[in-house]
Amino acid sequence: MFPPPGLLNQGRNAAMEYLTQVGDAGIDYVCCGDHVSFFGLGFDGLVQATALAMLHPMLPVHLGVYLLPLRHPVLVARQLADFAGLAPGRLVLGVGVGGEDRHEVSVCGVDPATRGRRMDECLAIVRQLLDGNAVSYHGAFFDLDEAVVAPAPAVPIPIIVGGRSDTAVRRAGRLGDGWLGIWNSPARFAAATALAADEAARTGRPSPPSRHAMQVWCGLADSKQTARACVAPVMEAFYQLPFERFERYCPYGTADDVAEFPGARHDILNETVHRDVGAAITDFVLTAG
Repeated sequence: MFPPPGLLNQGRNAAMEYLTQVGDAGIDYVCCGDHVSFFGLGFDGLVQATALAMLHPMLPVHLGVYLLPLRHPVLVARQLADFAGLAPGRLVLGVGVGGEDRHEVSVCGVDPATRGRRMDECLAIVRQLLDGNAVSYHGAFFDLDEAVVAPAPAVPIPIIVGGRSDTAVRRAGRLGDGWLGIWNSPARFAAATALAADEAARTGRPSPPSRHAMQVWCGLADSKQTARACVAPVMEAFYQLPFERFERYCPYGTADDVAEFPGARHDILNETVHRDVGAAITDFVLTAG
């Protein structure tokens, strides 16, 4: 689950107390996103992930998604290796091309039309560097000779590729450990993971990626009306789009309503909503919107 916006600005003690409650409630991961200047706002995802990991001794952090094409892959590999040294085995890195605000991409000096090709090069370079290899790479965007990032993570960092398009799914099949979906039906989820496996086989990978996930905006409250009133304005403010564009993909209501949302599956919506921590989860999710 994603913490409330601004949690890390509330002070160390407040953030630690929140994360302790999250861990005690049985949540599998605490999550964070990444933006440089999304309609002017943002928070660097790896900075936030590191802060969250340092504030709790065990909770893993799921970064979904980091806008990798806006960064230099050698610098990102250095940050990831450092994170792995501080909190071994506690990061899942989701990466995406972004683009809901194309101005965010262009102000980083990146042509929005090149995001996909830059992502392919970035992923190839980062994966090789994190394996501890000396990397020489001569592509359209990056030119490297014998780049090394040491020490390599002792526990590999899973990298999953986010995106709704078939292009993103195929990228996950070629270069990722899994695919991260958002605003997709279960049927699309099944088709996408099959497509990723087909692409992995086509490119000669020994086994298909299997660490797939779905990011779901939820609203939890005592009634559907109250829950919708919590989640809708936050999504509208963040994406600058009406909630009706997302509504069919966003379960809201009581814990039972969320669990019974049309098409909901236990491998997409965590069984935690059925446990006796419903009140705590409601507080967390509603605080986050």
